[in-house]
Amino acid sequence: MTTAKIGIIGGSGLYQMPELKDIEEIEVETPFGSPSDAFVIGTLENERVAFLPRHGKGHRFTPTEVPYRANIYALKLLGVERILSASAVGSLQEKYAPLDMVIPDQFFDRTRARARESTFFGDGIVGHITFAYPVCSDLGDVLEESCKVTEVKVHRGGTYLCMEGPAFSTRAESNVYRSWGMDVIGMTNLQEAKLAREAEICYATLALVTDYDCWRPGHDAVGVDTVVEYLNKNVRKAQVIMKTAVKDLSRAERNCKCGSALKNAIFTPPHLWPEATINKLEAIIKKYALS
Repeated sequence: MTTAKIGIIGGSGLYQMPELKDIEEIEVETPFGSPSDAFVIGTLENERVAFLPRHGKGHRFTPTEVPYRANIYALKLLGVERILSASAVGSLQEKYAPLDMVIPDQFFDRTRARARESTFFGDGIVGHITFAYPVCSDLGDVLEESCKVTEVKVHRGGTYLCMEGPAFSTRAESNVYRSWGMDVIGMTNLQEAKLAREAEICYATLALVTDYDCWRPGHDAVGVDTVVEYLNKNVRKAQVIMKTAVKDLSRAERNCKCGSALKNAIFTPPHLWPEATINKLEAIIKKYALS
């Protein structure tokens, strides 16, 4: 069943897409539990889109509590082939100013909680995806081009450091991340990118810079009020960018390798796959069970 081929995951501040028409809400249950919220399915630029607020309506889930596996698996069940993600980030380098946007092409993992599941595999089926290039470059190209419809300053490329949260960094941590060459810092997108790759869904992030984290001399330590202020200023631009990206994607063929990411990644021979795990992962491994 294909309900929508494009999914949008909205982060802090981006809880809706006002241009969506013919809206219906769909609750999707998955083998990994319930997603963050009901999906808002609507038409945007003549394309059916599935929108999900990452933290749930009313921002109910901390970054650690977000049900990442359920969110991505549900998008797979809905027929989504491409995910556009919007996320608030802090800047770790002078060149990324508040209100800028970044389309990162790398991730660095600093999460540690066991609750942050970042793979669908286990329970008798082992898969090892390649993740050297964690973002779909074709999708990144579309996002970059779509940013031209606004006056936002956009940076293509860079490394998104994913920290645990929910507290922001200490100044010592922030300076260490800078010394490592990290570019922006957030709390959510790494798990989404890994799970999307396992689900053979294209994934790219539009990162909205809200602050200079806490490293910059003369820049007050980041606080929620600062984050919200800059988010509100950039959310409308992000919505317009997403709308333009959807329009472009509706006309673009999917020629990347994301759709076959599992082709050589599953190490366990199909005849050894436990039936319960096959049923659990059916949406992402069915075609390989038959090959």
